[in-house]
Amino acid sequence: MSEKFLQNTTLIAYSSSRVSKLPCDDITKLNFETQGDEVFWLNTYGLSELDEMRQIVIQNQFDDFLIKLLQDDDHANKVIELDNVLFIALKVLKTDDKNLDSEQLIFVVSANMLWSLQENIGDHFQWIRDRLIQGKGQVRSKRVDYLIFLLIESLIANYEETFEKLLNADSDSIKVTNINPTPYFTEKVEEQKRRMLNFKKATLSLRNTIVKLETINIIAMESKYFIELKEQANNLIDEIDFELFELDSKINLIFSIQGHRLNEIMRTLTLVSVVFIPLTFLVGVYGMNFEYIPELKWHYGYFILLSLMVTITVSIIMYFKNKKWF
Repeated sequence: MSEKFLQNTTLIAYSSSRVSKLPCDDITKLNFETQGDEVFWLNTYGLSELDEMRQIVIQNQFDDFLIKLLQDDDHANKVIELDNVLFIALKVLKTDDKNLDSEQLIFVVSANMLWSLQENIGDHFQWIRDRLIQGKGQVRSKRVDYLIFLLIESLIANYEETFEKLLNADSDSIKVTNINPTPYFTEKVEEQKRRMLNFKKATLSLRNTIVKLETINIIAMESKYFIELKEQANNLIDEIDFELFELDSKINLIFSIQGHRLNEIMRTLTLVSVVFIPLTFLVGVYGMNFEYIPELKWHYGYFILLSLMVTITVSIIMYFKNKKWF
């Protein structure tokens, strides 16, 4: 079992002067003893190798309550301060999944170490590794709090990129100029709204986690990092709210169009009914089988009745037209 764990684990050690990607060939070597200003970043794919995770906790003398936390692979967003380590659990969106399902992401942080555990293989942190290896930016000269900042910022940036893709994916089919109150169009709008609500829920949870990180005391963290992260998260939430407002407007417009069409239909049916009600009355009167109906004996009775019916019809239509009812 440890082979699988080690295959899915990478370790990078860095300081202001050097960086190295250490081999993960023996779990007993995964000790994070402080050596000057060196910072360790351990990354593991998969949350099922509990024995190996327990061993890392024990051999690094982390708070043993961390073992219990790692046994649960379905945490809500939370930040927990333990004796000598910080536990951060995040529910992050699978942005490569059109349904935007979520997956578990866990950070275990000490003064000189960050252990990121991801439920599935594949992440959005490769650019951070590249900058570490290539010595670009400030990441090597900063402490572990800056690494946390970069990882969370990467999540927000990925959310923003996915948000833009979602906007462009259905922009043609549900744009205002194409509004058509059909089941297909309404389904598309509701589907987009459901995605946006999931997106907002995930972003709000991420922002709340950032707010909690501001209050921790176990690890010294620069407040400016969290101010910037909150601003990015709030900007994304504002964009999502605006898109939700637009979607609600489209739904309301659909209902307005449907109501207008229904009114048009009812107006037409009303006009037809008003025209034919008096005609039906006349036909009913002279269609009765009484023996003595004087008008039936008139020589021009038929033409008089037709003329009366035409006059009534024209009068009703002219009245409606003067009232601008059609």
